[in-house]
Amino acid sequence: MDGLSPRDTVSLQSLFDSHHPPDDGLIRECVHCGFCLPACPTYLLWHEEMDSPRGRIYLMKAAAEGKISTMDESFVAHFDRCLGCMSCMTACPSGVKYDKLIESTRAQIERHHHRGLWDRFTRWMIFQLFPHPRRLRWLSLPLWLYQRSGLQRLFYKTGLIRLLPKRLQQMDSLLPTLDAPFQGFSYGTRIAAQGTPRLKVGVLLGCVQRVFFDRINAATIRVLAAEGCEMFVPPSQGCCGALATHVGREEQSLEAARRMIDTFDRQDLDYIVVNAAGCGSNLKEYGYLLRDDAKYAEKARIFASKCRDISEILTILSPQAERHALPMRAAFHDSCHLLHAQQLRTPPRSVLKAIPGLELVELPESNICCGSAGVYNLVEPETAHDLGQRKAEHVARAKAEILVSGNPGCLLQITKEMRDRGQPIRALHFIEVIDASIRGVTKL
Repeated sequence: MDGLSPRDTVSLQSLFDSHHPPDDGLIRECVHCGFCLPACPTYLLWHEEMDSPRGRIYLMKAAAEGKISTMDESFVAHFDRCLGCMSCMTACPSGVKYDKLIESTRAQIERHHHRGLWDRFTRWMIFQLFPHPRRLRWLSLPLWLYQRSGLQRLFYKTGLIRLLPKRLQQMDSLLPTLDAPFQGFSYGTRIAAQGTPRLKVGVLLGCVQRVFFDRINAATIRVLAAEGCEMFVPPSQGCCGALATHVGREEQSLEAARRMIDTFDRQDLDYIVVNAAGCGSNLKEYGYLLRDDAKYAEKARIFASKCRDISEILTILSPQAERHALPMRAAFHDSCHLLHAQQLRTPPRSVLKAIPGLELVELPESNICCGSAGVYNLVEPETAHDLGQRKAEHVARAKAEILVSGNPGCLLQITKEMRDRGQPIRALHFIEVIDASIRGVTKL
């Protein structure tokens, strides 16, 4: 039974244990029509059936029925190579809930598949750092010194960087330029609205974003204040659990969700505002994630019902602050977890189109992932690079002055790929563009 005892299994034949295996009802909703194939990034790259949503669902069904007897490297690889972009859900005419299927399968894999030493180590390192903003805050000092001293440039100029394993090379290449260490921890718990208050909202700062993209949070807070929002910004908030959820680290994911709910509990908030698409899609699923928890299930449902992407908030509120002209050409990249997981295509575009002079350029294959996908570009760097270069080609052809998206991971990934092409571009979160327009800043 490959390490599973009979009392832990759904049946003697099933490869999965009894704790939330891939739901048979959801599996059977897939009619294998193939509409998901052209929407799937890995299928587009390789045209391999088992690296498509349809193929992965077939593998889940075969494993559940005992037709696959072991979680070997080949079986696991097909699920590891899935970006979890949910583009297939947008394309699916049957409404198959692939997000629920892939997350439950990955949780099974994490419990029962023994990864190689290097794979275990790099995943351990990622999850010892990325979901912990205070650890990242201290790490920002040596990273800032590494960049400012010229040591990073020396590593690339001499070729020493190529001596590192690919995953570590990828981490270095994705590192954003740090203006200063120790950022992201200076906000007051309560921030007043400008003028008459219109909404009372909580603001999620994120973990990686809080330290390495503090400018996005600062812009979010300025825009919300300008639009009449009172804000609750708890300094104790940590990771929402999105990174853990998307790779199957279930217990870590649930603990992060409980802590996040406790952080915002007993606050009379209209909404909880999120400006990172991957975090937003996870927060909106808290009710489902904590469905078995008697203490938190109802709290999680209420919490999730209040979570909104910043673009949704700005759509709810009619503009109060004046938008000044930004005469420039901006290429818009859809974050997968905004477009597919949250089904938000119009809101970010509508708030950008309200800026005078801004020309918004649509990219071909806007529904296809750039290769970022949480920690995917760190653990699957070669596939991420192939997808990133595909996206960078479209960005280059757009001949835009800036690239705009709604997720920091996408900004890092596409910036890195454009730099690799020798065509660097300024990449911004769309809230930074709105903030610049409100403040009358024309140089981005």
